Amino acid sequence: MVLQIKRIYDSFQESDGTRLLVDRLWPRGISKGNAHLDGWVKELAPSHQLRRWFGHKAENFEKFAMLYRAELDTAAEAQAAARQVILQSKENMVTLLYGAKNPQVNHAIILKEYLESKVLSV
Repeated sequence: MVLQIKRIYDSFQESDGTRLLVDRLWPRGISKGNAHLDGWVKELAPSHQLRRWFGHKAENFEKFAMLYRAELDTAAEAQAAARQVILQSKENMVTLLYGAKNPQVNHAIILKEYLESKVLSV
Protein backbone atom coordinates (compact mmCIF):
# COMPACT_ATOMS: atom_id res chain seq x y z
CA MET A 1 0.00 0.00 0.00
CA VAL A 2 1.41 3.35 -1.04
CA LEU A 3 -0.44 6.22 0.63
CA GLN A 4 0.64 9.72 1.64
CA ILE A 5 -0.95 12.95 2.81
CA LYS A 6 -0.21 16.45 1.57
CA ARG A 7 -1.65 19.95 1.84
CA ILE A 8 -3.49 20.90 -1.32
CA TYR A 9 -1.62 24.22 -1.21
CA ASP A 10 1.72 22.42 -1.64
CA SER A 11 3.01 22.20 -5.18
CA PHE A 12 1.88 19.42 -7.51
CA GLN A 13 4.42 16.66 -8.11
CA GLU A 14 4.22 13.89 -10.70
CA SER A 15 5.22 11.50 -7.90
CA ASP A 16 1.93 12.29 -6.08
CA GLY A 17 0.25 9.60 -8.16
CA THR A 18 -3.53 9.66 -7.78
CA ARG A 19 -4.51 12.90 -6.02
CA LEU A 20 -7.69 12.78 -3.95
CA LEU A 21 -9.16 15.71 -2.03
CA VAL A 22 -10.53 14.39 1.28
CA ASP A 23 -12.10 17.62 2.61
CA ARG A 24 -15.85 18.20 2.69
CA LEU A 25 -15.43 21.84 1.62
CA TRP A 26 -13.49 23.13 -1.37
CA PRO A 27 -10.24 24.79 -0.17
CA ARG A 28 -10.09 28.57 -0.46
CA GLY A 29 -7.93 30.12 -3.12
CA ILE A 30 -7.40 26.93 -5.16
CA SER A 31 -8.79 26.67 -8.67
CA LYS A 32 -9.90 23.27 -9.90
CA GLY A 33 -7.23 23.42 -12.59
CA ASN A 34 -4.42 24.16 -10.15
CA ALA A 35 -5.55 21.40 -7.78
CA HIS A 36 -4.57 18.65 -10.25
CA LEU A 37 -7.21 16.36 -8.72
CA ASP A 38 -8.11 12.87 -9.78
CA GLY A 39 -11.07 12.84 -7.42
CA TRP A 40 -12.88 14.47 -4.52
CA VAL A 41 -13.88 11.98 -1.84
CA LYS A 42 -16.18 13.99 0.45
CA GLU A 43 -17.46 10.75 2.00
CA LEU A 44 -14.14 10.33 3.84
CA ALA A 45 -14.23 13.80 5.42
CA PRO A 46 -15.52 14.36 8.95
CA SER A 47 -19.14 15.47 9.30
CA HIS A 48 -19.86 19.19 9.42
CA GLN A 49 -20.78 18.92 13.10
CA LEU A 50 -17.58 17.10 14.05
CA ARG A 51 -15.42 19.40 11.96
CA ARG A 52 -16.94 22.50 13.61
CA TRP A 53 -16.54 21.05 17.10
CA PHE A 54 -12.90 20.13 16.42
CA GLY A 55 -12.01 23.59 15.12
CA HIS A 56 -8.47 22.35 14.35
CA LYS A 57 -7.54 22.86 18.00
CA ALA A 58 -4.69 20.67 19.23
CA GLU A 59 -6.39 20.14 22.58
CA ASN A 60 -9.41 18.56 20.81
CA PHE A 61 -7.34 16.33 18.51
CA GLU A 62 -7.31 13.11 20.57
CA LYS A 63 -11.08 13.08 21.13
CA PHE A 64 -11.66 14.21 17.54
CA ALA A 65 -9.61 11.25 16.30
CA MET A 66 -11.75 8.82 18.29
CA LEU A 67 -15.03 10.38 17.09
CA TYR A 68 -13.84 10.61 13.47
CA ARG A 69 -12.83 6.93 13.41
CA ALA A 70 -16.27 6.06 14.77
CA GLU A 71 -17.86 8.07 11.94
CA LEU A 72 -15.73 6.26 9.37
CA ASP A 73 -16.67 2.89 10.87
CA THR A 74 -20.41 3.54 10.87
CA ALA A 75 -21.05 5.41 7.60
CA ALA A 76 -21.72 3.06 4.67
CA GLU A 77 -20.62 5.72 2.17
CA ALA A 78 -17.32 6.15 3.99
CA GLN A 79 -16.72 2.40 4.06
CA ALA A 80 -17.32 2.12 0.31
CA ALA A 81 -15.04 5.09 -0.41
CA ALA A 82 -12.35 3.69 1.90
CA ARG A 83 -12.39 0.36 0.03
CA GLN A 84 -11.92 2.18 -3.28
CA VAL A 85 -8.99 4.25 -1.98
CA ILE A 86 -7.34 1.15 -0.50
CA LEU A 87 -7.67 -0.72 -3.79
CA GLN A 88 -6.20 2.24 -5.70
CA SER A 89 -3.30 2.49 -3.27
CA LYS A 90 -2.41 -1.16 -3.81
CA GLU A 91 -1.72 -0.39 -7.48
CA ASN A 92 0.05 2.99 -7.27
CA MET A 93 0.74 6.02 -5.05
CA VAL A 94 -2.35 7.76 -3.67
CA THR A 95 -2.02 11.22 -2.17
CA LEU A 96 -4.76 12.34 0.22
CA LEU A 97 -5.05 16.12 -0.02
CA TYR A 98 -6.34 18.35 2.76
CA GLY A 99 -6.64 22.09 3.26
CA ALA A 100 -5.94 22.51 6.99
CA LYS A 101 -3.05 24.80 7.94
CA ASN A 102 -1.48 22.59 10.60
CA PRO A 103 0.28 19.49 9.21
CA GLN A 104 0.25 17.85 12.68
CA VAL A 105 -3.39 18.53 13.59
CA ASN A 106 -5.77 17.57 10.79
CA HIS A 107 -8.14 14.79 9.80
CA ALA A 108 -5.95 13.49 6.95
CA ILE A 109 -3.45 12.10 9.47
CA ILE A 110 -6.21 10.06 11.10
CA LEU A 111 -7.66 9.03 7.74
CA LYS A 112 -4.31 7.74 6.47
CA GLU A 113 -3.80 5.67 9.64
CA TYR A 114 -7.39 4.43 9.40
CA LEU A 115 -6.98 3.33 5.78
CA GLU A 116 -3.66 1.63 6.53
CA SER A 117 -5.29 -0.29 9.39
CA LYS A 118 -8.08 -1.50 7.08
CA VAL A 119 -5.86 -2.65 4.21
CA LEU A 120 -5.81 -6.30 5.36
CA SER A 121 -9.61 -6.52 5.38
CA VAL A 122 -9.99 -5.47 1.73
